Amino acid sequence: MSWLLVALGGAAGACLRYAVDRAVQSRHESLFPWGTLTVNAAGSLLLGLVTGTVGAGAAGPGAAALLGTGLCGALTTYSTFSYETLRLAERGHGRAALANAAVTPPVALGAVWAGLELTRYLSG
Repeated sequence: MSWLLVALGGAAGACLRYAVDRAVQSRHESLFPWGTLTVNAAGSLLLGLVTGTVGAGAAGPGAAALLGTGLCGALTTYSTFSYETLRLAERGHGRAALANAAVTPPVALGAVWAGLELTRYLSG
């Protein structure tokens, strides 16, 4: 049953990633991949909330499979982050590539930490 939950969450996460990325990127005339940064930050925050909730016993392994592995796994994208960073550098946009490489990891780590801490705070 877990594989079905992962598949359902993954399908939703992939569609959500595409929709959010396109919506965010269409609002910026910058070369910087704002859409990918947004989905990585949002997915990391959600993963922190999910794992914190599961860890507190307020949700079970089904929620972890559906939301954590499936939805967040498909919503966030390290491969696209890597590709876009490399593409920026290859096209002569070194500052944007460096900014993306410097900003994305701490934003994602901060978001997952914030989600975990929020659930720890709320669960007492």
